[in-house]
Amino acid sequence: MDNIANINKIYSAGTPRFALSKKIYLIMTKITVAKGDGIGPEIMDATLDIILAAGAKIEIDEIEVGEKVYLAGNTSGISPESWETIRRNKIFLKAPITTPQGGGYKSLNVTTRKFLGLYSNVRPCRSLHPFVNTKHPVMDIVIIRENEEDLYAGIEHQQTDEVVQCLKLISRPGCEKIVRYAFEYAKQQSRKKVTCFTKDNIMKQTDGLFHQVFDEIAKEYPEIENEHWIIDIGAAKLADTPEAFDVIVMPNLYGDVLSDVAAQITGSVGLAGSANIGEECAMFEAIHGSAPRRAGQNAANPSGLLQGAIMMLNHIGQTEVAEKVQNAWLKTLEDGFHTYDIFNAKTSKLCVGTKEFAKAVIANLGNKPSTLKPVSYASNAALNLPKYKRKPAAHKTLEGVDVFVHWNGTDPAELAAKIKSIETNGSKLTMITNRGIKVWPDGFKETFCTDHWRCRFKPEGQTAFDKKDIIILLANAVNENIDTIKTENLYAINGKAVYSLGQGQ
Repeated sequence: MDNIANINKIYSAGTPRFALSKKIYLIMTKITVAKGDGIGPEIMDATLDIILAAGAKIEIDEIEVGEKVYLAGNTSGISPESWETIRRNKIFLKAPITTPQGGGYKSLNVTTRKFLGLYSNVRPCRSLHPFVNTKHPVMDIVIIRENEEDLYAGIEHQQTDEVVQCLKLISRPGCEKIVRYAFEYAKQQSRKKVTCFTKDNIMKQTDGLFHQVFDEIAKEYPEIENEHWIIDIGAAKLADTPEAFDVIVMPNLYGDVLSDVAAQITGSVGLAGSANIGEECAMFEAIHGSAPRRAGQNAANPSGLLQGAIMMLNHIGQTEVAEKVQNAWLKTLEDGFHTYDIFNAKTSKLCVGTKEFAKAVIANLGNKPSTLKPVSYASNAALNLPKYKRKPAAHKTLEGVDVFVHWNGTDPAELAAKIKSIETNGSKLTMITNRGIKVWPDGFKETFCTDHWRCRFKPEGQTAFDKKDIIILLANAVNENIDTIKTENLYAINGKAVYSLGQGQ
């Protein structure tokens, strides 16, 4: 109970919180703060109390985002004035927000990352054994997730009565920026290995590009070990033997899922924070949600947001304050002052609320853990992140077109006869697929078909396809009352086909 006594002594004496730190910075950094929804205001207040007590030299511009803004009629969850504040200050510390279900609301988290170009999501996941329950006592990994692309582009369409699509977009600039960030981060943090997770045995173009860029950039860092895992077995290995990994880099969706898995197996998602880093702006947050059922109870664990704030302090150059806060937090966990979510009768000494936990961390400022490894950030050099340089344009040749058709029949041969009627002098129907599976020619009657068909046309009697043929194909389809949904051009880049075959082709 010594820590609680110290806390009460400090506060009863009326000691200014900022006076608890001896470190003096010459420059104040203005940051934008959003207290969010649910437990957000409570954990933000606790976090700010701690970092200000540690001597953080920050000025705060508070904005309102989230549920109240959504429900006031702004479907983006943020006002133009708040955007301007974030863009002006460049640094954004955000508590969890609630996105209302339904009604066409877009996730503000995803929107913020993309609008501000926050391409890198960094999530450290470290075991706190034996003070926080975990099956993986030796675990210290960092997941670096691409933050802007992949299926999170959010481009979705209902195309037929039975089929909707979501476009998976992967770009070379996106791959190069995130992979280079992962290697530079590993170099800065003196880590030994970077692992790439993809599913390029199936998605050979999109995930294939991510893997290809990883291999290219890895050659520039011979001092750092590199490896690639297929995402499914890699995820299984991560969940079973996380100590086998160090830094893991992956596309957006995989990184979103596995960073939560990694955080949970360290002991609790509630302990993890994340940084979202761009070339101009950065956002820091907890990885958990707004937990509205726990709001107003002085029960929530502020650790996740505090970890985000520590990453923020490192980012703005206040490394000594970041180090002081992190070591005080580790010491508090070591002392057994735990909130309800991690409280364990065998390892915890006292179950405390949000405010009491913050006071305990403040009382430990200047102390270091004795069992857990103390942190030291003072030697961190700046990351070397050159701007992306666009490569010379490749030679692109049009080799055909996929025309997607909405048709309610079930016999691919019947559809083929119908589709062949729209062929042009320069194009010929060569394949029909249904959900990617080749069903004509030589399809299997056992293959289940929906009402969504891909009809591939390739050139006949010529070396290259002509876009005029596409226009004629679509005009012929209108005349034949064929419901075309969309087209996808089939290209060869520098002589290599860069489109997928049909499954079974």
